[in-house]
Amino acid sequence: MAANGRRDMTDSGNSSKNSSRSFGGFIAGFDWLQIIALAFLLTTGLIFIHATGVQVGTPAAALFFKKQLTQWIPLGVLLWGFFALQDHRKFYFKSGGVLFFILTTIALILVLKYGIKVYGAKRWLMIGSFRLQPSEFGKLSLILVLAWLFSTPRFSGAKWAGILTGGAIVLIPAILIFKEPDLGGTLILFPIAGAMMIVSGLKWRWLLLIAVIGAAAFFALRAVVLADDPLPDKTNTVSTIESGKAPKKGLLKPYQKRRLRVFFKPNSDISNSGHNVYQSRLAVGAGGIWGKGIGNGTQNQLGFLPQTVANNDFIFSVIAEETGFMGCLLLLAGYGLLFFSIVRTALKAAPYGRMIAVGIGAMFFCHTYINIGMCIGLAPVTGLPLPFVSYGGSFIFVGMISMGIMQSIYRCREQEG
Repeated sequence: MAANGRRDMTDSGNSSKNSSRSFGGFIAGFDWLQIIALAFLLTTGLIFIHATGVQVGTPAAALFFKKQLTQWIPLGVLLWGFFALQDHRKFYFKSGGVLFFILTTIALILVLKYGIKVYGAKRWLMIGSFRLQPSEFGKLSLILVLAWLFSTPRFSGAKWAGILTGGAIVLIPAILIFKEPDLGGTLILFPIAGAMMIVSGLKWRWLLLIAVIGAAAFFALRAVVLADDPLPDKTNTVSTIESGKAPKKGLLKPYQKRRLRVFFKPNSDISNSGHNVYQSRLAVGAGGIWGKGIGNGTQNQLGFLPQTVANNDFIFSVIAEETGFMGCLLLLAGYGLLFFSIVRTALKAAPYGRMIAVGIGAMFFCHTYINIGMCIGLAPVTGLPLPFVSYGGSFIFVGMISMGIMQSIYRCREQEG
């Protein structure tokens, strides 16, 4: 009996140790570099969303911080946890990605008819008390369906079947998003798909051809935008109406032409279309090395950088003015850590997981480059948020889901089943 008692105690001790080891292994299985980077970027966003609200001092501006802190980020963390615990290798996950693409396509169709119009564009749907932007979810759904397609040997980027089928799939959300209209949301789909196609085996000669076509298209667009007559003012509009001539319609909306004109000629219209970009560049330059201090940025405080853009599209300008060059370096280091974790996971993953990681990495890189670029005049204004820093629910949800999927890929680095 004594021996049995000692055996029971030994078994109990071993069970406790195994349980402790298994819990420790579970925690160690997460990509903590990603978690640290996410925590840093989300905290940075909260600090400066709060700072812009305090500076402006209106109830609406203060509400942005409250929503980001109590709604968007907590829900995003729950979504991150849910997807981090999934096994992306399973059939239900792959088929769920295809279903997600179908649902987001339906949502993109519905938004054209029933969407909420803001500043002349229909981009949002009301889901209960939430206002969601289907085009943001469309980016992730495109990544998932292309990952499933390109990880299939028959439809890799090295074969015509994969190139043509992938191109057709990309055009579905691209056309719908363009009709909202949302030029930035449309254009970002192509580098995402291109990066995934390259990793899936696209031949170098096709890459060279795409690069040549892209460069030619850029210079052709520049020539068309700068050669076009300036957009009519009120006087010209009245005379056009009186003459009975209908205004010319083109592929680009008038505001899109103005934004491109400002990009190609930065100081051409600083009192109107180029005002935000001009003030943004002033804010970045005014920050110096160490900045003016959090909450002391004058461009936002005095209203030169409008309240409607200070906490989302142009939040990098606020950060640059208030924390200076060193603060910008620290922010870029946070993104560098995030991208490093994504690349590290992609290199260790099997084909399907690698495709997802490449697509997600391309999406975040494009968002980061274009958002920061438009604040300093290196990219046209497109309305793309700065990942995990800008205010907004839709892209926080998409970003946290994406990072949750990355955790799943990291945790299941062995060969896919």
